[in-house]
Amino acid sequence: MFGDMMEKLQQMQASVAQSKTKLDSMSVSAKVEGIEVRMTGNRKVLDVIISDELMNDKEDLQDLLLTVFNKALEQADKINEAEMASSAKGLIPGL
Repeated sequence: MFGDMMEKLQQMQASVAQSKTKLDSMSVSAKVEGIEVRMTGNRKVLDVIISDELMNDKEDLQDLLLTVFNKALEQADKINEAEMASSAKGLIPGL
C-alpha cells in the first residue's frame, strides 16, 4: 500500500514538472489602449510594449499597465489551472 502511494506521488511530481515545462512554452497576451503584455502560462512576463502616445501621461499609463497586466494574468491563470488539472487527472481520484 505504501509503495502504491509513493508511486502515485512520483507520477504526480513527474506530471506536474512536465506541465510546468509545457506552460513555459505557452504564451498569452493582453492588449489595452496602446499597451500589450505577453507572458508564459507560468505567469512570467515576456514582453511589454507601450505606444509612444502614452509616454506623456504618467497617470493614464500607470492605470493602463495595471489593467493590461491583470488581464494577462487572468489568461495565464486559466491555462495554468487547466494544465495542472489535466496533469492531475487520473492520478487523483475524483478529478
